[in-house]
Amino acid sequence: MPRSLVGRDDLFDLAWRTLGEPGPVLLEGPAGIGKTTLLRALVTEATRAGWSVLTCAPTECETDLPFAALADLLRPLADLVVDLPRPQRVAAEVVLLTGDSDETFDERVVGAATRTLLEAALAAGRPVLVAVDDAPWLDRPSERALRFALRRLDPVPATLVSCRVPGGPAPRPAPLGLDTGPRRLTRLALAPLDVAALHHVLRDRIGAPLSRPLLARIAREAAGNPLVAIEVARAVQRLPRPPEPGQDLPVAASMHHLLDDVLAGLPPRCRDAVRLTALLGVPLLGDLAAAGVGPGAFDAAEEAGLLVVTPQRVEFTHPVYAAAVRTGIPPGVRRALHRRLAQVVADPDERVRHLALCTTTPDPVVADALAAAAARQHARGAPEAAVTLYESSARLTPADDREAQGRRRLAAARCRFDCGDHPGARLAAEAVADGFGGDVRAEALLLRAVVAWSADEPGGTAVEAATRALTATRPGSPLSGRIHAHLALFVDLPDPARTHAEAAVGLLTGPGGDRPLLAAALMNLFFNEVRAGVPPRVELLDRALAMEGAEPSWLAGTIPAVWWKGIDDLDRARQRLAGLLDRATARGDEPSQHELLKHLGETELLAGRWAAAERHIAAARELGELLGTELTAETWLAAFLDAMRGRLDAAARVAEAGTRLGEELDDDWCRRIHLHLGAFVALSAGRTADAAAGFRRLAAVFDRMGLTEPLAQRFEPDWIEACVGVGDLVTAAATLARLAQRHRRLPRPWTLLGLARSRALVDSAGGVDPSAALAEIDSARATVPPDVLPLDRARCLLVAGVVHRRSRRKRQAREALQAAAAEFDALGAAAFAARARAEAARLGGRPPAPSDLTATEERVARLASQGRTSRAIADELFVSPKTVETNLSRVYRKLGISRRAELGAALARTATGTRTSAAGVES
Repeated sequence: MPRSLVGRDDLFDLAWRTLGEPGPVLLEGPAGIGKTTLLRALVTEATRAGWSVLTCAPTECETDLPFAALADLLRPLADLVVDLPRPQRVAAEVVLLTGDSDETFDERVVGAATRTLLEAALAAGRPVLVAVDDAPWLDRPSERALRFALRRLDPVPATLVSCRVPGGPAPRPAPLGLDTGPRRLTRLALAPLDVAALHHVLRDRIGAPLSRPLLARIAREAAGNPLVAIEVARAVQRLPRPPEPGQDLPVAASMHHLLDDVLAGLPPRCRDAVRLTALLGVPLLGDLAAAGVGPGAFDAAEEAGLLVVTPQRVEFTHPVYAAAVRTGIPPGVRRALHRRLAQVVADPDERVRHLALCTTTPDPVVADALAAAAARQHARGAPEAAVTLYESSARLTPADDREAQGRRRLAAARCRFDCGDHPGARLAAEAVADGFGGDVRAEALLLRAVVAWSADEPGGTAVEAATRALTATRPGSPLSGRIHAHLALFVDLPDPARTHAEAAVGLLTGPGGDRPLLAAALMNLFFNEVRAGVPPRVELLDRALAMEGAEPSWLAGTIPAVWWKGIDDLDRARQRLAGLLDRATARGDEPSQHELLKHLGETELLAGRWAAAERHIAAARELGELLGTELTAETWLAAFLDAMRGRLDAAARVAEAGTRLGEELDDDWCRRIHLHLGAFVALSAGRTADAAAGFRRLAAVFDRMGLTEPLAQRFEPDWIEACVGVGDLVTAAATLARLAQRHRRLPRPWTLLGLARSRALVDSAGGVDPSAALAEIDSARATVPPDVLPLDRARCLLVAGVVHRRSRRKRQAREALQAAAAEFDALGAAAFAARARAEAARLGGRPPAPSDLTATEERVARLASQGRTSRAIADELFVSPKTVETNLSRVYRKLGISRRAELGAALARTATGTRTSAAGVES
């Protein structure tokens, strides 16, 4: 333990052990109790031990300087910035003041850059310590970036934070969310020092010895607080003679009053210099010199222990001293000092801050300067700081400039939205809409709609607000085009959404138009035409993709992937979503990451890559919990995965709860996805009547909405299976015609496979020879590659086996059912695999022997099991490679396998079965 640390031995040891785990440590106590001293001692020990130490010590005056604390903390990692993804690199360079950029970036990019830099430091192999002294004085952008990064790191760095807290029985929430992380927070409350410890502190700080009785009195009056004790002892030293035992000590009611006495004793020039220093965010000697204050002006304050003068800046010896100095400045004097600093400071944003603080009446010049500073802060990823500047700018804008006033208040509302303050943005947008007219009102109402959409507000709030915005603006204006583009997303019914998209395209096309927004409108037009049953105009999508640029609009960025998912081009959908996810991760855009992970989860569900789907869905749920969303989509996706894997009880609970929620909210999207889930679960559980009723309700929702082509929902084949199961062949036939129409309108692998298996079921149940339908199943499976819709392909085999069994074709039934079970097993579809085996068990008899393979099939199988390629087998047997593949397909089906690697074992098993059967016959 450092020698300068007195009376804190046990706390030091406990904190050091906890940091070594590594774990978070919070030092708590009132101002002056010794938190900073203990923190510095631990930082020194970590440095001595070879740790990578990242530290910052913000002060009250720096709370209005965006990223001031973060820049101090990340400066040792500046050499790593060059390796960051470009958006993060630009943000980090702006934060560290090592670069400048005209680009506007979201504050989440700063959080992502902070996380990446900390991950890089952790990956270097040395322990990492993140230390923040006096966390309540962190500027909000720094606090948000650090909170963002720390709660997402794994492994985690050692984290040491000090926090000034008043006395009280209940612990307060820890700064930076330290008490909500995965590791237990160690809170260390610093107790008052006893007389012996204070003796050492006072001896080191003031030098002159104090008598034991006087020391005891000082300790008692200071309540064991070392900083108060130091100031009381200094006040005693300034007395002409030591106080008598019966005299009061020069103890004031607060530290501020004690410092008032100290300041009153300073020469006027020195007192003026100390006040200017306290008002500066970063008291640089250069700015102070420009204000007429040289280093020599601080001599008396240094002798009094208030501050120290370094080669670059002036630093108060304790943050509370600066706060006490500012509190003691009379308002008129304070405004005059701010005005003086505004004329000389070099940093433009610091200059604007002083201008705002010294201006009390509307001033267009100051208002313009504040608005420009707000725009700079917003562009550099500090929207929270920009809010205050925009609001101050609006307050100082002359009353006769209503347009500028409204624009600045609207900009403040947008900044609230950008920093995630949805309630604040909602109230601010509504206030602007109520107080202003024209385009300002329309823009405010559009913002209100965006807030409603982003915050998942129930009902039609987004549509209602955007519709009011459309009414408030001039018809045919570019702003009305923007509003139409948003309504094309917000409106769920396809026909009205198409109307809005068409209007947006018409108004945004042409010179000077908003190309990214036009691209989004084109995508929404294409998408809603498809949903309405119009033949897809793919040229609209191609045109939109050509113009969208590097950053797709949030209004339609996922539409191409949704389309490709809908037509089973899963590789292309996955590529699009993964690219968007990479960009969103680089920007730290967690809401977009959340949405994209859900889409990726659904893509992998369709592709049969269920382990990957599970990872994406779990990541989406984790992000959703962090963001405070409703978790509806990810819960539904997880339940569908459960249902496919045979965990039907869990999936049924989600379906029931989700359907109730959809009814309560009158939310068609929530209603239809959970009706689909519930009906699928019922079908999987053998409750065909419940399944048929559920699918009927689902179809009624689509018909009521005019949603002719619900791309993401593929329910007709299951509905037909349920109807056949309950003997309702009339509805089965009508639904088959509905499915055929979807296929004619937009042929896709799932409609091809679904039609084949559905026709086989309907023909078999209706007494029609199913041979043609069974051939159609073989053709559909041959057309759709094995890695596309593997569950649908396996379900075709299951249906083929059932139909063969009903037609008393036992060998073909057994082959199809065994192959189906193998494919289900490969996927992990337990319920379907069990059903395939149950159907096979109803056949009776023994499984097929190798003699069931034709001579050619057996020769092809033997050669393939030896590792020969199709070309080599074709050359040896004097046939074409296609004939080899056809024979192998039949072999796989007969042996109940799905890959070449399984051939050897399958042939051995069936050979053994043949010998056993033969022995049984002979005996």
